[in-house]
Amino acid sequence: MNSEKTITRTVVILSLVSLFTDMASEMLYPVMPLYLKEIGFTVVTIGILEGFAEAVAGLSKGYFGTWSDRLGTRMPFVRLGYALSALSKPMMALLTSVGGIFSARTADRIGKGIRTGARDALLAGEATPNTMGSVFGFHRAMDTLGAVFGPAIAMVFLMFFPGNYHDLFLWAFIPGVAAIISTFLIKEKKAKKNAAKGYPSFKAFYSYWLTAPPEYKRIASALLLFALVNSSDVFLLLKLKEMGMDDFILIANYIIYNAAYALLAYPAGMLADKYGFKKIMVTGLLIFVLVYTVMTFTTSYFVITGLFILYGFYAAATESVTKAWLIKKVSADTRATAIGTFTGFQSIGSLIASSAAGLLWFNFGSMVTLLCSAAVTLLVVLYLQFKTD
Repeated sequence: MNSEKTITRTVVILSLVSLFTDMASEMLYPVMPLYLKEIGFTVVTIGILEGFAEAVAGLSKGYFGTWSDRLGTRMPFVRLGYALSALSKPMMALLTSVGGIFSARTADRIGKGIRTGARDALLAGEATPNTMGSVFGFHRAMDTLGAVFGPAIAMVFLMFFPGNYHDLFLWAFIPGVAAIISTFLIKEKKAKKNAAKGYPSFKAFYSYWLTAPPEYKRIASALLLFALVNSSDVFLLLKLKEMGMDDFILIANYIIYNAAYALLAYPAGMLADKYGFKKIMVTGLLIFVLVYTVMTFTTSYFVITGLFILYGFYAAATESVTKAWLIKKVSADTRATAIGTFTGFQSIGSLIASSAAGLLWFNFGSMVTLLCSAAVTLLVVLYLQFKTD
């Protein structure tokens, strides 16, 4: 495969934009609950905040994806989306009231909703049917590198300035600015406009599903069922805390997971192009089942680290492969709508999954929570294997 033809200038710049943005977000991810508690939030209000933020992101993805398709343009949505997410970081430090924090998190999630469909359609426009997995895999690899650098920077910062979460939020604005500047280096190809006119209505969030190609709906339905049991990775970190690991080892395992994810995302995409998206997806989900099952019973720190490396394999084999697989099933003028619709439902599924996992964990413990996720994922694997192409 000729990498120069596969990974174009636009793909590289978009991937750098995602790297900078994820670096800013992941600098704050491990300390976000600590910071919110410091400024007066309770566990309940933190849960409400995050649930509301994810709902906003989910509901907006389909809407803005449809709008991008109707206009036949991507970059205005990409630039505005990344700009809002960058601005939300210093807002979290400067606006410390409940209303201010809600506004900042809402801005961040709306930014994600605005850019997601348009950005993925832009990436798809740079690919051929034979390189779709490689393009999305490369983008995901670069994006996830940000999740390696971000927590590492936060760890070093907090070693020198323990507990200084306020300034860390301000420093996170720097990679966000780099992301905004990078978007202006992209030259957009003219896209085909969707036949529909005017602004989309709120029903754009779900209306595409009613007319989507049957194969798209079969694949998406199975993966949305998986989303309903794929709770936040916070629960895996809680499992480590339950085992008695200290914060340093916990964050180190999180970095190891992201490093494995970043290294394997591009090869996973290339393998999907060569051997088929279904094979790679099913392999990734089976690894998820293995990790969740073994995590339930092990007490070894070495085994846990190995599981987090495997978890990186799972993420690399599913995240970008999902989008590339779905995009291959729809027409070029509905790509942003298709991805926006799926990721919108996926966000809401993730919200439900995390809420359900919290209830199961509270009432029945970590073993039931993790094994339930593994069992349902096995059903998803069987469906994908026998009911999709």
